[in-house]
Amino acid sequence: MTHTWADFVSAEPRFAETVRRRFEQYTHHVLATLRKDGSPRVTGLEVFFRSGELWLGMMPNSRKAQDLLRDPRFAVHANPGGGGDRGDGNGDGIAADGDVRVGGRAVEVSDESVIARFVAEVRPPLPFHLFRVELTEVVQTRVEGEDLVVRVWRPGRPLRTVRRGNDDSAPREDG
Repeated sequence: MTHTWADFVSAEPRFAETVRRRFEQYTHHVLATLRKDGSPRVTGLEVFFRSGELWLGMMPNSRKAQDLLRDPRFAVHANPGGGGDRGDGNGDGIAADGDVRVGGRAVEVSDESVIARFVAEVRPPLPFHLFRVELTEVVQTRVEGEDLVVRVWRPGRPLRTVRRGNDDSAPREDG
């Protein structure tokens, strides 16, 4: 069963909005794919939210496109920003929403009508390679007071929130 961005929005609308807003703060993000030998490749790319889907677009025959065609597993981390914000409101504002990343499978899009609609809306440089995202995990990591807070959504499971203090105490799960 596939899990689209729309499925995530339906399951966790507030969390999905936080994640989307975080990605939309910058144009370029960091994509992790698997090379032929199994080692990681990290490259930049843009992500797009359109028609209830999360899309990855890239140059045809790029290494990252070749990686995804061979092994569709990926993670994309939202641009961490310019730094300097320690949550005190004196930096670039990123710490308020923390770091977010999306993991899943990239599905090659070959339907010409879908590609034409994407081109009309996004106007990417041509030619390009388009992938639709099937979500397997969405994660947000942020600092709240003295706690590191990790929120994780996986399809078919409730949103999970784990808090870790800055000491030796065991992590605590919100429930």
